[in-house]
Amino acid sequence: MIGMIAIEHAGYIYGSYVLTFAVVGAYAWRAIRQGRRLGDQVDDADKYWT
Repeated sequence: MIGMIAIEHAGYIYGSYVLTFAVVGAYAWRAIRQGRRLGDQVDDADKYWT
């Protein structure tokens, strides 16, 4: 009986994983893109990390 419940809800579980990875990936992509854009606004002399 436990196996049947797991199979019935497998779509929800896999869907949740896909949605979670998509949201985290989109957030990381946006953060990196915004960081690069802000880094372009800083003079090269002020970039102590390079």
